[in-house]
Amino acid sequence: MAAAKKAVLGPLVGAVDQGTSSTRFLVFNSKTAELLSHHQVEIKQEFPREGWVEQDPMEILQSVYECIEKTCEKLGQLNIDISNIKAIGVSNQRETTVVWDKLTGEPLYNAVVWLDLRTQSTVEILSKRIPGNNNFVKSKTGLPLSTYFSAVKLRWLLDNVTKVQKAVKEDRALFGTIDSWLIWSLTGGANGGVHCTDVTNASRTMLFNIHSLEWDKDLCEFFDIPMKILPNVRSSSEIYGLMKAGALEGVPISGCLGDQSAALVGQMCFQDGQAKNTYGTGCFLLCNTGRKCVFSDHGLLTTVAYKLGRDKPVYYALEGSVAIAGAVIRWLRDNLGIIKTSEEIEKLAKEVGTSYGCYFVPAFSGLYAPYWEPSARGIICGLTQFTNKCHVAFAALEAVCFQTREILDAMNRDCGIPLSHLQVDGGMTNNKILMQLQADILYIPVVKPSMPETTALGAAMAAGAAEGVGVWSLEPEDLSAVTMERFEPQINAEESEIRYSTWKKAVMKSMGWVTTQSSESGDPSIFCSLPLGFFIVSSMVMLIGARYISGTL
Repeated sequence: MAAAKKAVLGPLVGAVDQGTSSTRFLVFNSKTAELLSHHQVEIKQEFPREGWVEQDPMEILQSVYECIEKTCEKLGQLNIDISNIKAIGVSNQRETTVVWDKLTGEPLYNAVVWLDLRTQSTVEILSKRIPGNNNFVKSKTGLPLSTYFSAVKLRWLLDNVTKVQKAVKEDRALFGTIDSWLIWSLTGGANGGVHCTDVTNASRTMLFNIHSLEWDKDLCEFFDIPMKILPNVRSSSEIYGLMKAGALEGVPISGCLGDQSAALVGQMCFQDGQAKNTYGTGCFLLCNTGRKCVFSDHGLLTTVAYKLGRDKPVYYALEGSVAIAGAVIRWLRDNLGIIKTSEEIEKLAKEVGTSYGCYFVPAFSGLYAPYWEPSARGIICGLTQFTNKCHVAFAALEAVCFQTREILDAMNRDCGIPLSHLQVDGGMTNNKILMQLQADILYIPVVKPSMPETTALGAAMAAGAAEGVGVWSLEPEDLSAVTMERFEPQINAEESEIRYSTWKKAVMKSMGWVTTQSSESGDPSIFCSLPLGFFIVSSMVMLIGARYISGTL
């Protein structure tokens, strides 16, 4: 019997989407933006001490190889020829910090994840060295001094990990965010791997000058970071190197964007004033501010949005960052056990249709935008004996929406022109109750693309459009039209405001839980808190066991 004829689809582009919770590889048709196939692998998160969050860089790398191989197998089953894959883009969780040995290719410590809080005492010490009238860190980087960004994580590794100290001294150490680690490894690793990053990822390190688009000598001196270990900074769309192993050996890696920038590109927010909100592990609202840096007066970050080619201009964005969004659903699953799968949250919430006065502030890693309050910790408040697990589930979804409302309000005040609708993407947008709640709480329509994989799509677009690849046009007339699902507000504005003001009251009660104790020996900040920093503040004094919560609460 003759072999089945391979389908002819024109040039294809692959995208690695390496997130905090999972790794995926997706393949798109560059002419239609149609998603043809993908594979996903969940990534473990390790919590070795209170406030610490780590991942294994080798597990992350292996998950990328596995996703590529499995996706190629699936394409084969669809009779799609993988030789049509002309380029690969990389999108990644930002800020997460890796240091590895350039001679062996081995990580010298686990990846310190963006959510990690171990550097709070370092931040407090450094903040005292910044003059009150000259915050040169923020003016150069667009970022507040925070545990969130890479510089203080790298400083911790240099101070506390002997293997890192030794490798730096012997000129064997390389630093990178996840994009750098992956590109270096995929392009050969110890055998000629390319040590680079793009402007969007570099802009999240607190070491990068977002005006000159270079590593900043003064910042590196302030954080005491040796510049020799930093990657070369490239644009978000150019050929960095070729795949050196696996089913796609020889294919160029030609796109690189931090995940939120990738989603901005994937949502085609190329015009000044266009914005998107991505619901992943955290929640991230980005508004394109064009070629000008706009600095926030309301707790938002100024960041590089993209630079789609070596000779193309850089575009900037205002960003509202929420640490915990999808992570609260994973927490309800893994820590409390009130759901077995993340998808069950929608079913539980639907059973009651209200939180019945229960409010959940998931400040597990402190509060990010617009507060930047590291002393906050998670609370559930407004509990009564009537409260059950369905109400808690509903309150968790509402929490994601209230946090989005806070950063949207800040964005509107900074930009001066309120958004008329919100474009959304990310895994959580499959939850219809969440999307309707979001429309109700914002009191504007929420618009979701029918193909929600916009982060991977953005990385694929950057890769396909790169000089020397040229299979994906980013000209406005050539961009594929996207079908949208629209959610309109279904409650009155007064009710929306009452719920939001009660949430704000709960947020105030979440602050000030933590005291920190400086430690230079690698001990974490000492938290005066319950395990996982989780507090339940109740209108009735209640002791609730885990068995009770998972069973009848």
